[in-house]
Amino acid sequence: MTKRTKLLLVMKHRFALWNAPEWVGKRLHGDFPSVEVIQRLTYEGIETELAQAEVAVTWSLRPEQFRLAAKLRWIHSTAAAVHQLMFPELVASDVMVTNAREVHGPVVAEHAIALLFALAKKLPQAIRFQTLRQWSQDQLWERPPRPRELRDSTLALIGMGSIGREVARSASLLGMRVLAVREHPELGAGGAHAVFGPAQLDHVLGQADYVVLAAPVTATTRALINGERLRRMKPDAYLVNVGRGPLVDEAALVEALTAKRIGAAALDVFEHEPLAAESPLWNMDNVLITPHTAAVTEKLWERHYALIAENLRRYLAGGPLLGLVDKSKGY
Repeated sequence: MTKRTKLLLVMKHRFALWNAPEWVGKRLHGDFPSVEVIQRLTYEGIETELAQAEVAVTWSLRPEQFRLAAKLRWIHSTAAAVHQLMFPELVASDVMVTNAREVHGPVVAEHAIALLFALAKKLPQAIRFQTLRQWSQDQLWERPPRPRELRDSTLALIGMGSIGREVARSASLLGMRVLAVREHPELGAGGAHAVFGPAQLDHVLGQADYVVLAAPVTATTRALINGERLRRMKPDAYLVNVGRGPLVDEAALVEALTAKRIGAAALDVFEHEPLAAESPLWNMDNVLITPHTAAVTEKLWERHYALIAENLRRYLAGGPLLGLVDKSKGY
């Protein structure tokens, strides 16, 4: 009797879109008859299935759950960030981890560009005046920083993964000068005009009119943008974070924004989510908040399915997987 590969599809999140629709498991079952697909809408009681699973599609797994998964060979995360999976037992194992960075990258990059335009054109302030039914032409012009153009400005892009490469490409087409900072500058500029290593981050920040964060969370990138780095930025520079909340020291950012040491910030991600109602960021007129929606798109699960299906074909055929995570680096 031919051995059947067992695939466990399980995820549970308060935000409905992050949970796999039931059609995903049904379609996998139809497209891969040699695979036993088990879909669960909650983590409760998955121990039995996990013990038999060879493949797991999930974005979260605790160490004690992983210890039960003796047959596990591959985990696919439907998130781009996988730091929550990088506990010592998994990192030291032979289990492959892939992520959905190529699913999310282009969509998040679009959002980043939208935030750049919103800050440059002072759209958050215009919306606030709109709610007051106030014609605000004078105020939008006179209150610094003034409306500006993206063309011929300098963008510091921190991180050159799937998001960063798309941001670099789009920003370059808009006429921006893109300076990229990446862990391994020897890998190339990736569409930027120049590329620098982490040791040159302070130098790049000092040149930037806009700073976009698109780096993964690692031991070296937590609180990458701290009080000292914020002081390196121009007083009218804008900060955009579509990477991960822990990249920024939020207390230091609040202080810098309050003191007007930087022009404004647009934030899609936060150190703790949902952002607490008492956070001072909510009421700041130089802050634009989107509630971790950069990756939200009506095509999300079709995009996920295409990647999962392609990688499952490769896995069954013994081929190389797309989106393979370097567990030693955490991304």
